[in-house]
Amino acid sequence: MKKILLLLAVSLLTTYNYAQSLSQVSLSGGGIALSSFSFTTDQQAIIRISPDGNIIDWGMALEPTRIGYYQGKLQPFMGRVDYYGQEADEAYRGKVKSIGTCNITYYGASQPATQKGKVKSIGSVQLDYYMEYDNDAFRGKLKSINGSAVEYYASYDNESFRGKLKSVTGTALTYYSQLDDRLNKGKIKSIGTVSYSWYGEFDRKEYQGSMKSGSTIQKINGITFSIW
Repeated sequence: MKKILLLLAVSLLTTYNYAQSLSQVSLSGGGIALSSFSFTTDQQAIIRISPDGNIIDWGMALEPTRIGYYQGKLQPFMGRVDYYGQEADEAYRGKVKSIGTCNITYYGASQPATQKGKVKSIGSVQLDYYMEYDNDAFRGKLKSINGSAVEYYASYDNESFRGKLKSVTGTALTYYSQLDDRLNKGKIKSIGTVSYSWYGEFDRKEYQGSMKSGSTIQKINGITFSIW
């Protein structure tokens, strides 16, 4: 009986922890633009937020065989969704309050402009943002997830990747500069230890700009990176 209770406790803890972390980062244009950060709830719903902390959409993951899977499209979430009412703080009045069993909070109207109205927590995941005194290339963008840093290239960095995602929860990202590859400048070059390459201007015309090596869906250090 004790073993059963122990296994049940471990199972519940594992489920809880699974829901309390970043699950996916989406990059569009081959990595030229950061599209979203996604979090998976204990009901397997995916909640997607923009780099500046606003909810984009939510739903259930598509099967890999479905059209739109690689672009991050979602199936509708069939569970209950609640919204903040007119009695709520003006900064998040009318915004989504819960998706299934996952509660969502926001920074209130009294907070600095770089935080006001943005998602503060998704379940137990705490989010923070760069302030008005930070570099203008990432001011107002997501700064940390449960205290783990999210970093961006600054305005003084190479123009091919300034403002782009530099690292997320310890995983570093690099990009091609114009000196590396004029045609593919700004596209993803590496995520962690995984490298990416792209067909260049000297390759066959129908291949130019498309991915040569790497994977459009790649799980690295526990996070799924979607490159499309």
